[in-house]
Amino acid sequence: MSSHLKNPEAERNAAAAAPLKNKNRGILYVLLEAFFFALMTFFLKEAGSLPTMEKALFRNLVASVVSLIILLRTEEKLKIKKGSLPFLILRAAGGTVGLICNFYAVDHLLISDANMLNKMSPFFAILFSIFILKEKARKFDWACVALAFTGALIVIRPGFSMAAGPAFIGLCGGLGAGLAYTFVRLLGVRGERGPVIVFFFSAASTLFTLPFAVAQFQPMTVRQFLCLLATGFSAMGGQLCVTKAYTYAPAKEISVFDYSQVIFAALLGALFLGEYPDAVSFLGYAVIIGAAVLRWHVTNHREPLPEKN
Repeated sequence: MSSHLKNPEAERNAAAAAPLKNKNRGILYVLLEAFFFALMTFFLKEAGSLPTMEKALFRNLVASVVSLIILLRTEEKLKIKKGSLPFLILRAAGGTVGLICNFYAVDHLLISDANMLNKMSPFFAILFSIFILKEKARKFDWACVALAFTGALIVIRPGFSMAAGPAFIGLCGGLGAGLAYTFVRLLGVRGERGPVIVFFFSAASTLFTLPFAVAQFQPMTVRQFLCLLATGFSAMGGQLCVTKAYTYAPAKEISVFDYSQVIFAALLGALFLGEYPDAVSFLGYAVIIGAAVLRWHVTNHREPLPEKN
């Protein structure tokens, strides 16, 4: 038999392997995204006692410049789709609140705790999607949200720690991020380009934080400047990786791997900052990640529940 003849079985195996290969690539990019965002919080903490708004301004400014360069190299440049502007503004508002609260939490908590509270965003997104996207949540989704909030309360430890205030602010960071992701999804459904969404958020957030940063400006050392520069580039690396990840596989299949960010943050905190989460924090992490894994498993392996008329 000639070697150029097709092998049907080999073709079927190759076709079956393609989705798995793409999924593995998606997982790899999600892991890289998680590492970059953990690295962002590490460099943010390493920048020291600079005001939160000054740190946020620097992070947004770097992302604005990089995303603008990417946009200017495209055929459509800065053009946005008709009707997208109100949703871009709302996405930027939610993202800015989330970013500022998260940065404040990083400055006042263990970076692993701050990262974990920020990872409440998918559960807030479930709540927001009911009102914004008119999606129906199942009883199982509500149970996962309740379980995740129980884990968040364990991490926060209200009434038992001086860090409860910053922890609640960190939870608000997750709320802001959840709102922002909901509008990102809405914009994606409307066909808006990813670089436009990133640039609009970064530019709007830069303009918002600028007057506060100027009013609270504190001169920085060369080391602090380099840390803030690394913060901005780490954040941009994370944004580019997460965008790439979801071109290979749907969110429902790979998003759970994003929780590896907490592991990366805990390792960076332990190795370089001398931060060691206690048993209560680990319990909270386990509950929140457990809720995420459970929801991921059910979403991928069970048929959706029939809708009621």
